[in-house]
Amino acid sequence: MTSSRRTFLGASLGVATTVASHSTGLTATACKSAEGADLSCDQATRSEAAQDFGRLIHKTPRAVARPASSADVAGIARWAKSRGLKIAARGQGHSIYGRAMSEDGVVIDMSRISTIRHVQPDHVVADAGATWQSVLDATLKQGLTPPVLTNYLGLSVGGTLAVGGIGGSSSRHGMQTDNVLKLEVVTGDGKMLTCSAASNPDIFDGVRAGLGQCGIITRATVSLVRAPERVRRFQLFYLDLGTLTADQRRALTEKRFDQLQGAILPDGSGGWRYQLEGAVFYNGDRFPRDEAVLSGLSDLRNAAVTTDLSYRDDALAFAKFEAMLRSKGQWSMPKPWLLTFVRGSNAQQIAAETVAGLTNADVGPFGRITYYPMLTQACRTPLFRLPGEDVVFPFNVIRMPASNEAAETKRMVVQNRTLYERIRDAGGMQYPVGAFPMSHADWKDHFGSSWTRLAEIKQRHDPDNSLTPGYDII
Repeated sequence: MTSSRRTFLGASLGVATTVASHSTGLTATACKSAEGADLSCDQATRSEAAQDFGRLIHKTPRAVARPASSADVAGIARWAKSRGLKIAARGQGHSIYGRAMSEDGVVIDMSRISTIRHVQPDHVVADAGATWQSVLDATLKQGLTPPVLTNYLGLSVGGTLAVGGIGGSSSRHGMQTDNVLKLEVVTGDGKMLTCSAASNPDIFDGVRAGLGQCGIITRATVSLVRAPERVRRFQLFYLDLGTLTADQRRALTEKRFDQLQGAILPDGSGGWRYQLEGAVFYNGDRFPRDEAVLSGLSDLRNAAVTTDLSYRDDALAFAKFEAMLRSKGQWSMPKPWLLTFVRGSNAQQIAAETVAGLTNADVGPFGRITYYPMLTQACRTPLFRLPGEDVVFPFNVIRMPASNEAAETKRMVVQNRTLYERIRDAGGMQYPVGAFPMSHADWKDHFGSSWTRLAEIKQRHDPDNSLTPGYDII
């Protein structure tokens, strides 16, 4: 039994417990009756769940539940439903705009539901609270990998599947949601369901990239492919956006890289540097010849940086950047990020106009604007929204402010909204994790022709609208 439960359930509750119980509206009996789940109502636990990675939104729940199984999650859902409380699942807490919060409701901390169940030649079964790093470590023991990995592997399986899950291999393999074979889900009314394309397909479609509106993912079966042994990665630099874009398009069309990404970087003096990043996978001594890979590209070849790492070390490379940010106090700073997809047909124009209106300070010394082309043909998740073209550009303003001054952070959030509207009006879409407010009408516009389908599935499986209130969709 945890110390918080002893506080609430012990014989001598004391004055502090009385104050806490009145402030949360939950009595000791109510805490105890959450169908066996470990439920914490103490101020410290609730305060921790009132903030997330973005450090922008603060919403304090009445209680935080720490289930150990899917059955526990279902019990919590039924318990919360009987009291009219809204619930939100929290994986690793990497939401950036309060989407995994439930003000005056219940936050379900999924960190204890994190077992890698088993690895087979073509799939892995993992609990929703597991990180993608733990999944990769388990699958690499058998020489296998998920087809799509996020750049940062500290995210939870359930968390990325709820929004889509994009990675460097998405041009070839789609989103992480496109590589899910089966899910275990708890609905808003506390039912446990197993779903796939063939079984309960409505909830399967409703929870993949459904922003937590139709169910809480508790376990996922994800397809696997053979992992390469090594990765040769090229960072190429350019003088201007036009040359970068032309080379990115050429590299995409000619399939030069197994992963193709890129960025617009602050140069520290008010200008910008332009970067193409491409990776080639290989095994054994089948070493890719740099001259062949880079032939005909117009980068500043003397500035190119090449690394050659094991597949695992390359996948975990972001951890070094994280460690550096932590050492400088940047990891815990506010993160007013904007994440979008722009149409391939006007990507360069949109990027140029946006960058012209930004300063280095708008991004921060460690921030960047990610910008690169990807093919959309492998992206088939019904609720995942992309512009209707064969090629789109992820276009993300990854801000790392130099300070946590509230007025400046608020200005960036307001600027995000303005930029989003400009991108939307030009045919773009958001990757729905960004830091700016969205209304019901905005969400209806975002989902477009899929809106009716989402609303129907939600009404069927979350009739009281209790799930993931942080998105404010319904």
